[in-house]
Amino acid sequence: MTRTTVESKSKTVTIGFDEPFCVIGERINPTGRKKLATELEAGDFSTVERDALEQVACGAMVLDVNAGVVYNSNPDPNQTEPPLMVKMLELVQGLVDVPLCIDSSVPAALEAGLEAAHGRPLLNSVTGEEDRMEAILPLVRKYNVPVVAISNDDTGISEDPDVRFAVARRIVERAADHGIPAHDIVVDPLVMPVGAMGSAGRQVFALVRRLRDELGVNTTCGASNISFGLPNRHGINAAFLPMAIGAGMTSAIMNPVRQVEMEAIRAANFLMNHDPNGAEWIRFARVLEAVKEGKSFAEASAEAAAGGATGGRSGRGARRRRA
Repeated sequence: MTRTTVESKSKTVTIGFDEPFCVIGERINPTGRKKLATELEAGDFSTVERDALEQVACGAMVLDVNAGVVYNSNPDPNQTEPPLMVKMLELVQGLVDVPLCIDSSVPAALEAGLEAAHGRPLLNSVTGEEDRMEAILPLVRKYNVPVVAISNDDTGISEDPDVRFAVARRIVERAADHGIPAHDIVVDPLVMPVGAMGSAGRQVFALVRRLRDELGVNTTCGASNISFGLPNRHGINAAFLPMAIGAGMTSAIMNPVRQVEMEAIRAANFLMNHDPNGAEWIRFARVLEAVKEGKSFAEASAEAAAGGATGGRSGRGARRRRA
């Protein structure tokens, strides 16, 4: 079975077909968050601190860190993003012990992050664009880290799933030319909004199966893309995630602070026999009981995590709380 290993200084998380679904927390990202972007430019990291702690308490196994702020004082991200990425990574690593996903479109920021990160982070991302592969794959090889491979290329994002599969295959083959094994490639097959394309869900389920069976790679996605532009998005996301897990998807970049989505993932892990004897489902049920008593999901999760009452496995070992 394909296993992708990501590590912090003290914790290992394994992404794999026979492992619990890997939740990659998405919230440390200023894209679409004007308040966070303004804070980061001003050197205020209070929201980053809160997001890091809250996401891990709610069940994130890996945290995505994105420093993509376009400063009003300096609009060149090649200058501003690398030092900001380092500051954010150092801060997050000082607060939580989960592995990190270094997320940037700026190669210099990715390399700066790789220099600053502890353990073996996940790199986000490479695409099928020629210049992107030539810039990123040598970094993946140099630092011996796994990488997210997004299924678009110089022609853009295709609505044809066969084209997106071909792009993924090309990235895997090009990575092999650099000495990067397939188990270190986590493919994002690109989830289209079901509101704009009625077949989007069926497309991605079929793509995930092909990626698993034909290329032997792990997969991820921006889970909330499926519900973009629709009402009751969390209900759609909560239906989509277990169906994607059943098709073979092994991780998602998502918001773990949303109760309904995390409940769906916990249930799917149990149903897929990735939660032996339902131990994690029972622990999670205690969080839900606290929510019924009036606490927010984030508050109940944080208290349970602090008390050791809930938490998922990291790879094959039990989750460890930070001392």
